[in-house]
Amino acid sequence: MCQPAHWSLDIGHSSILALLIVLIALHKPYGVLSQFTPEPGSKWRTLADLVPKLPPRVYPLGRLDADSEGLLLLSDESGVNTRLLDPRHAHEREYWVQVERIPDVAALARLAAGVRLPDHACAPVRVRGIPEPEIARLPPRDPPVRFRKNVPDSWLSLALHEGKNRQVRRMTAAIGHPTLRLLRMRIGRVTLATLDLLATPGAWRELTPAERAAVFENPR
Repeated sequence: MCQPAHWSLDIGHSSILALLIVLIALHKPYGVLSQFTPEPGSKWRTLADLVPKLPPRVYPLGRLDADSEGLLLLSDESGVNTRLLDPRHAHEREYWVQVERIPDVAALARLAAGVRLPDHACAPVRVRGIPEPEIARLPPRDPPVRFRKNVPDSWLSLALHEGKNRQVRRMTAAIGHPTLRLLRMRIGRVTLATLDLLATPGAWRELTPAERAAVFENPR
């Protein structure tokens, strides 16, 4: 059983002192809500269905939609939520996005500059194309993405500090490239790959003290 431990993180000129009993990383699969209680009439599973043996009194830090996959953190320490999710802290998350067709330079520039949505002007993001050898490491989705013989697709990495509702999907749709598959690959400096969770949707483990610190650090 994990014992409570005080720990301190120096982030810029600030210091966080917290009593953190549990900080867990989970590779959330497609088709699972980021909550433990079911939605009435919902077809989606919940975290309780996926990982019934999680430590008690933990809850998700942020959320991933049921049709999204990837890195989800859970904790019993409420203060961590604000530190991770408040845009004022400029805490970076990276998403890998499979989109319809191949965006041109102008479309990628729009993403990078910050897409203007009807209800929100998105902040600038870091964008890069993902080479095939990196994509080949991803586990298949269940169910698979619908294949369209005459419509090519491509993969993008988007690194951003915001987390508005379905923001990444809305951003790619706004530049004319709807999202087909979406995975959160990184939070701070912690990735699904470095945690050895990438290959196994549904797998989870507690973070070490060094990994906890890396969650709050942006890549240099």
